[in-house]
Amino acid sequence: MRLATLRYQGATRAAVLGDGVAVLFDDHCLGDVLARPTWRREAEELLAEAGNNPDNVMAESAWAFAPLITRPGKIVCVGLNYAAHIDEMGHQRPEVPTLFAKFADAVAGAKDDIRVPEACAEKLDYEGELAVIVGETCLRVSEEQAQDAIAGYAIMNDFTQRDFQYATAQWLQGKTLQRASAFGPWMLTADAFDADSARVRTYVDGELRQDAPIADLVFSPAKLIAYISQFVQLNPGDVISTGTPAGVGHGMSPQTYLQDGQEMIITIDGLGKQANTVRINH
Repeated sequence: MRLATLRYQGATRAAVLGDGVAVLFDDHCLGDVLARPTWRREAEELLAEAGNNPDNVMAESAWAFAPLITRPGKIVCVGLNYAAHIDEMGHQRPEVPTLFAKFADAVAGAKDDIRVPEACAEKLDYEGELAVIVGETCLRVSEEQAQDAIAGYAIMNDFTQRDFQYATAQWLQGKTLQRASAFGPWMLTADAFDADSARVRTYVDGELRQDAPIADLVFSPAKLIAYISQFVQLNPGDVISTGTPAGVGHGMSPQTYLQDGQEMIITIDGLGKQANTVRINH
């Protein structure tokens, strides 16, 4: 089952996506839907009854994706979580996850232009990632409990300003540019996602830059939730972006950064496609 947040009549509405149609919730954001323990049943009922309420149905041609969750309570990001990317960046394999945060203001829609002030545009980089959406409250949970608490999965672009990132030992200032991290287009529920076969792929102007199996994660989604929940409570609608594979521009030789007008496309099997163009505001 796929769920999303769509732009609708000047606002946003959460929706469950069927074949060629979206059926709208009354809620303005998927995060509000996930806060209710009945969200799965509600989504199934909306789909089943779509024909009885045509005013609540949008054809696929009208879909315009907002950020999947417009203001997540937490966005916890993971650095260095694919073996090949760890080698590419010249780091040792970590014994525990490397974590940092991204603010809610950083998220963008899956088809939005990424508008960057000229002063922030020197070393822009893409990072195609699997995002995990929490579906239940988690505090000091086991791995098994963490697995059961996953609502679903989506795509996140951990869009990065490398010069800002490496200005200090802390990364946050290079990871949370306003409205730059595309999130979505939809969430696929955990029961429908095949992490063993899915791959993340990133293209820049049609050139394949990243291509890696999700199964190559050093710390799995369940391990990440279990670890993070030891020191902070995770709530429904919180997001964990699980790290990026090899192939980022910063790791190329020579290092190659994004320029004005370049298009980033990120896909993960089952999770749809992002297509975002960099626009530098001069």
